[in-house]
Amino acid sequence: MLNDPLATALTKITNAERVGKKEVLIQPVSSVIKSVLGLMHNAHYIGAIEEVTLNANPALKVSLIGNINRCNVIKPRFPTKCNNFTKWEKRYLPARDFGIIIVSTPKGMVTHTTAKGAGVGGRLIAFCY
Repeated sequence: MLNDPLATALTKITNAERVGKKEVLIQPVSSVIKSVLGLMHNAHYIGAIEEVTLNANPALKVSLIGNINRCNVIKPRFPTKCNNFTKWEKRYLPARDFGIIIVSTPKGMVTHTTAKGAGVGGRLIAFCY
């Protein structure tokens, strides 16, 4: 039994990226994992995401393009306000304007730059650079 499927998915992606694989299969699939991978795809950290069926179970086939240095979940899921993102950027990202922090807000899953622009806070979910 998996305790945190999102952490498992991001670890699989990081390990496959380090080895030099071109694609990785993510299973189990949830809406949170799809949202996080969609944001990573929009930020050009991963390639195409394709839904496949593996032994009658849904899975995601993720194309890797070699842009990930590190990605991981943020535990515990810290709550933050819209004016406190700088503190979290210093903690989880190596430099300013380098990488993304994925935040769960009342407006859905967004990156920290989008949340700053919209003036909303939320809970920190993951980071990627």
